[in-house]
This record gives sequence, C-alpha cells and structure tokens, in this order.
Amino acid sequence: MASIWIGHRGTIRDSAGFSPSVDAEAINKAIRGLGTNENTLISILAERSNAQRQLIVKEYQAAYGKKLKDDLKGDLSGNFEHLMVALVTPPAVFDAKQLKKSMKGTGTNEDALIEILTTRTSRQIKEISQAYYTVYKKSLGDDISSETSGDFRKALLTLADGRREESLIVDEHVAKKDAQILYNAGEKKWGTDEDKFTEILCLRSFPQLKLTFEEYRNISQKDIADSIKGELSGHFEDLLLAIVHCARNTPAFLAERLHQALKGAGTDELTLNRIMVSRSEIDLLDIRAEFKKHSGYSLYSAIKSDTSGDYETALLKICGGDD
Repeated sequence: MASIWIGHRGTIRDSAGFSPSVDAEAINKAIRGLGTNENTLISILAERSNAQRQLIVKEYQAAYGKKLKDDLKGDLSGNFEHLMVALVTPPAVFDAKQLKKSMKGTGTNEDALIEILTTRTSRQIKEISQAYYTVYKKSLGDDISSETSGDFRKALLTLADGRREESLIVDEHVAKKDAQILYNAGEKKWGTDEDKFTEILCLRSFPQLKLTFEEYRNISQKDIADSIKGELSGHFEDLLLAIVHCARNTPAFLAERLHQALKGAGTDELTLNRIMVSRSEIDLLDIRAEFKKHSGYSLYSAIKSDTSGDYETALLKICGGDD
C-alpha cells in the first residue's frame, strides 16, 4: 500500500541494514537518558523511509508499551518536536492532520488546503479521506463544506473526491474540446461559467491539462493563467492558478511555496515541515532544483540561514544536500 507515497526523486530512501529493534532501543535510550540525545533521534528518524519508521513505531510500542509519538511530544518542544512527530506519522494520516489543522479554530488556512489537495494524486487523496474519517470520525467533505463556501467550496469538494484522472495518455481531441469550453465559459462570454472551469481543471489528468492549456492559447491568444486572473477572484482564483501551476510543474509549485515560507521576517514552519516531510520520498530533489532555478540560491542555504539548532540539523538532513 505504501508505494503510492513513493516517487523516484526523493532525498530519503530505505536505509540498508535496517533493524527496527536496534533503532527503537537507540531512540528509547536517547529519550530516557539525562537530557535528550537529539543527534541520535535525527540520525535515525531523518535517515529512514516512512515505511521503516512505521516499523520502528510498532517495535517501540511492543518493547516499551508506549507510543513513540507521545514520548517525542513529551520530551521535545517547538518546531523540532513538530518535525520529529511528523516523521513518525504515516503519510495519509499526516496529510489528514494538516487538513484538519488548516480548518480548525478561527479562520481557515486556504493556502494549505489548496497546496495539499492540488499536489496529491487521486489515490493519495482517497487514502487521506479514509485516514481523516478514522482519526476525526467526520468526513473530510463535511468539514470542507462547513469551513468554505461558493465556487471555492465546490472545487475543493471535487478535488477531495479523488476523482482526477491519473492516466499519462493524452487525448488531443478532448484537449481541443475542453479548451474551447474554457474559452466559451470565460473570455468569450459576459460573466463566467465557473462550473466549467471546476469540472475540467479538477477532473482531468495533469498531462491532459497541459495539452489543453496549449490548445487554449491557440484559440484565445492568451495564457490560461492570465484568463483565470482576469475572470475570477479570491480563493477560487488561487485554487485554479495552483492547479495550472501543478499541471505544468508540481515541483516548481512546491518550490515557490517553500520560497514564500522561508523569505521575509518570519519563517512559516508549518508549510516548511509539511513540504519537506511529505515530499522527501517523492520529488524533493526536483523541488530543490526548481528552488535554485527560481531563487538563485539553494534550498539548503535558505534553510541554513532561516532556522537553527536541532530543527535546522534535522531539516538539512531531510533536504539531503546543497545545490
């Protein structure tokens, strides 16, 4: 089952000569000793795949009768604690918790909702929905419905259904037809038919959308992103622009998110942790390359100058190298 969470461009892979019992014992010693040995935690948790960490979690529970997650929470604090707990959480559960967090309390973190629901595959979204229900006894759709509204809600619910086509085969005839539908729904008419945008952008595969956007330019002499900016507004506009960006280049979209999280006065650790952890076995190498391409400096150096202590050490380990 774990295979849907693994790509070929990650920085973290299965560790060779792995022994869950040896790791669990070392972690227990690191936590139990006088003062925590953070370096041990980092060298184990940031250098094992998530599948291996789940085996450590099992072993830890069996050997010490306690949840590793709870011991980490009890012993660590701040951003470092959040990062270590994220590492020992199964991917679908991690995303489910991030989604819940983005909808909890006053105000909704729309950017996080958009980021997660646009970058995960249909199969991943189905697992996230199951995890969400298991953890919160409420459906993801119900929470999205009560926290958002209008066209934005409709589009998020379509994405949360996990019905986007996954095929890599593109159909030129459909692309031409969809491009014309988008043109008729926006640029060509007075007022915009939002549902058509939602239907096509939330259900077609990324390769298919890429071709559709090329056809769209042929018909309208405009880039689809410019049309969306001109025709739509608010969070709905943000969501559709994110889909356009992801369809063209998901790592570039996530690199831009990291750039925003790391620039300026404060660091957005929530976004930083989420992308570093969730993409570490999928496409973090590509995200690193895009980051360097667009900002002129490496992700490694940005993390180095923006974070500190054990938190910095762990993030750099996950980053996996300088560019």
